[in-house]
Amino acid sequence: MADHRMSRRRFTQAAVAGTVGLTAMSARQVLGANERIRLGFIGVANRGGQLMDAFLKHPDCQIVALCDVDKRTLEEANGKVEGRADLYVDFRNMLERSDIHAVVIATPDHWHALQTIYACRAGKDVYVEKPLSITIYEGRRMVEEARKHQRIVQVGTHRRSSPLYAQLAELCRAGKVGKITVSRAYRLSNMAPAGIGRAQPTEPPPGLDWDLWLGPRPAVPYRETIAPYKFRWWMPYSSQMANWGVHYLDLMRWMTDELAPASICAMGGRFAVEDDRTIPDTMEACFQFASGRLFIFGQYEASGNPMFPYGELELRGVLGTVYASERMFKIIPERGGQFQDPKPRIEPMEQSAPQPYVDTTVLHARNFLDCIKTRQKPNADVEEGHRSTTMSLLANISLVVGQRLEWDAQQEKILSPKEANDLLHYEYRKPWSLD
Repeated sequence: MADHRMSRRRFTQAAVAGTVGLTAMSARQVLGANERIRLGFIGVANRGGQLMDAFLKHPDCQIVALCDVDKRTLEEANGKVEGRADLYVDFRNMLERSDIHAVVIATPDHWHALQTIYACRAGKDVYVEKPLSITIYEGRRMVEEARKHQRIVQVGTHRRSSPLYAQLAELCRAGKVGKITVSRAYRLSNMAPAGIGRAQPTEPPPGLDWDLWLGPRPAVPYRETIAPYKFRWWMPYSSQMANWGVHYLDLMRWMTDELAPASICAMGGRFAVEDDRTIPDTMEACFQFASGRLFIFGQYEASGNPMFPYGELELRGVLGTVYASERMFKIIPERGGQFQDPKPRIEPMEQSAPQPYVDTTVLHARNFLDCIKTRQKPNADVEEGHRSTTMSLLANISLVVGQRLEWDAQQEKILSPKEANDLLHYEYRKPWSLD
């Protein structure tokens, strides 16, 4: 096990040296013609393990290092790696290595910004899981650092690498279903009555560095209903509006070619589930755009029956309505309503994904690896990830303040109520800093 102790000064010196050495050259110059892309993984439980499986399907990359604050998780994940990887508890030690070309980050959301920014400064390309950040300020800083250090940063909104969704985006942007005025998606899971359960604070399990897990967040005792996965239901570390919402809000933006909403309103609460969560069990957010359309995302965790006749996404155009998933989309013709000609306005359409079907996470990993070599923007570039994540975070802010927000997407400021701008970021626990 590699020693994970390192001073802040020592890391800064290493990061600067790595940045100077790598950002001055393109990846084609850094990588030999037959050289495999050497990857380090930060966070290897749950989604991190799934990403390891996806990248291992590509023979032109090699996993050489794994990092996790839980030593048991590290050892289990290392069993997947041929020849076994070097193990780290503190990600900063991994970033010191000049022989790692890129890192894959699948840690809890409150860690994404620090780890991505430090990796960019150390000259690494980055695949970071969604949501990009836990605050809007963090997200913009991540974009700035990626651009400053000329890094490829792919966000884990893997539907961006779906050939089927790419085809649907072309159809929608070309007006084939007419103007889309309403887009909808939902997170559905009936978790009533017990949800994630309740637990009292305890000592962390052996092998877990709880202080490092918390990182920039306030020091609190360990609970089994927080880690390893249930942090998704605790607002300081994540939210289901961001965890699931960012996938679908990103799709809606892609399909309609929208940048950002002008106003946001969210409502919800803990209505039916009794557990330790600090987020709602029922929540709905509505986003209105200056172009004249609404996006709706609902987080329903007290009911799980389907919302649509098919698929995970609904796009309602004046000519037709789309129901879509990663495997198929269907377009149902609209008919003229009150005072209109009632005949169908377009022909129905149904399209399946290319066969044999390849999981979009595998395709997303492929796109990231290709972009490391070509230096082209990836399918889910950090700017796109930031814009979609911002929508989820604004919904959370609207819920907290209990008001509709008016949003300036260029300045990335809340115009009304102005006091809500205090929630665009939070004060990190020392010694952690984005500077």
